[in-house]
Amino acid sequence: MVSSVKSSAGAGKSKTTKTKSSPQEIAIDALHVTKIYRGDTDVLALDDVSVQIRKNEFFTLLGPSGCGKTTLLRLIAGFEHPTAGMITLEGEDISLLPPYQRPVNTVFQSYALFPHMSVAENIGFGLEMLGKPKSEIDRTVDNMLELVKMTELKNRQTSQISGGQQQRVALARALAPRPKVLLLDEPLSALDLKLRKQMQIELKRLQHETGITFVFVTHDQEEALTMSDRVAVMSEGNILQVGPPREIYDHPAERFVANFIGDTNFITAGLVSIGKSSAKVKLPSGKTVAAALPQGGISKSDAKGKVTVVIRPEHARIGKAASNSTLSGTLQNIVYIGTDTHYHLELPKGDIFIIRSQNQRDFEESHRVGKKYGIEIGPGAVQVLRD
Repeated sequence: MVSSVKSSAGAGKSKTTKTKSSPQEIAIDALHVTKIYRGDTDVLALDDVSVQIRKNEFFTLLGPSGCGKTTLLRLIAGFEHPTAGMITLEGEDISLLPPYQRPVNTVFQSYALFPHMSVAENIGFGLEMLGKPKSEIDRTVDNMLELVKMTELKNRQTSQISGGQQQRVALARALAPRPKVLLLDEPLSALDLKLRKQMQIELKRLQHETGITFVFVTHDQEEALTMSDRVAVMSEGNILQVGPPREIYDHPAERFVANFIGDTNFITAGLVSIGKSSAKVKLPSGKTVAAALPQGGISKSDAKGKVTVVIRPEHARIGKAASNSTLSGTLQNIVYIGTDTHYHLELPKGDIFIIRSQNQRDFEESHRVGKKYGIEIGPGAVQVLRD
């Protein structure tokens, strides 16, 4: 490592998470990958990253701009080479192979279609470059058109179709050669909200029907939760946590993960006792509750008697102010957003606690701003974080 290196978003400090699988299950294996962009000031884009991506899964690299997710995608594609470490595809070292020698295709944010060609010609272009026979190209193009539901538009030029249809053509073109891995670099970012949501479902359908490993890059938490079999949350050139969407959301290991994915409440609590998978913590109200520990656990010496716990807004409920409430606070604001209502309560020390309540058909607001209410927290809702 060079002394002048700076992280793309600050100095990385978290350890990489590696999820182990049997060799037969692995599509992509990144082993201690470091990427440094050299210049007047060297930039550390990836810092000793290790992660395994399984065959036939929808795997998402999630994180803010500058976290290293696109750099990792480009290393898998062959557009960049690692400064250190190795990337294998089904056990073969591909770290230094050029892109055209890898059974990998990429769909970019800009679809890079040929506007003077028809939909069918765009889909078949890559197969022509590979020297495939015309009969095979025609058969594959027809199959791809059916897969992406574009058969009726096969003779339309791509300049004459919508953005969502263009994206389907780009996907069909990338899938036509049957790559072992399809890389998707934020391909939904240019679409409007409604179409983006439709395409989330379509992408997952395509992955399921083709059986190809999809590696998807996004900064959108909802996209990651909606489509992924597993998610890797990245920050400052590190992978902080890898797991299924529900695990990432309900059991974040670190503060960054909890804060980046969804709304949440952070509370400083006293550590009363610690076990193998759970702890007892004392909340600011004086109440002692059980709290789940993050994957890998914590030690009492690390916590120094104080820990940060996280409680999702939908895992708490507003009730009458009472001495036996887990927490209590003064209602500061009520935000109605159709499906839900958000209650903002100020705790005694000034922190704001948010409760999300799903609205029923006969919903009628009965709470009043300025009144004190209890905060009831369900079993299993409290999670200790590694700060």
